[in-house]
Amino acid sequence: MTLNQSENSKLIWMIAGGLTALILLLLTYLWIGSNTEENASATPTATVSTQKKEIAASATATPQAVEQSTASEPVASTLIDEKILKDEIPKSASLAKEEVAKLDDIQKQLNEQEKNLASQHSDADQLIKLKEEQIKLLEQQLAAQNK
Repeated sequence: MTLNQSENSKLIWMIAGGLTALILLLLTYLWIGSNTEENASATPTATVSTQKKEIAASATATPQAVEQSTASEPVASTLIDEKILKDEIPKSASLAKEEVAKLDDIQKQLNEQEKNLASQHSDADQLIKLKEEQIKLLEQQLAAQNK
């Protein structure tokens, strides 16, 4: 090989390595970004109707009563943001309606996620049954071959 050909080969390998590194960095960035979006979209496990009742009750109650009622309720999971519980209730009806609409959207997303998880769970169960049947057939074939 001549000197020019070996330099070209090294150059191609350096370019390929650089592109690979850039692609890996981009994929890592996108993966981290999607994880933070999932964490940001994680919502409280309380139902919307419960939250509506809390909003209605706290609109008529004093701030001390609101703090006592929220403090007495156990937090079901770490998905609940403490800031949500401590935020003041909007004074105007339009802001309260926006909050209720936002909570309705969150509840719809949770319901969709629940349906998706249920369908994935049933699909996984079906796959497990099919794999068990496949293993039984293979064991029968193996037993027939050993005889």
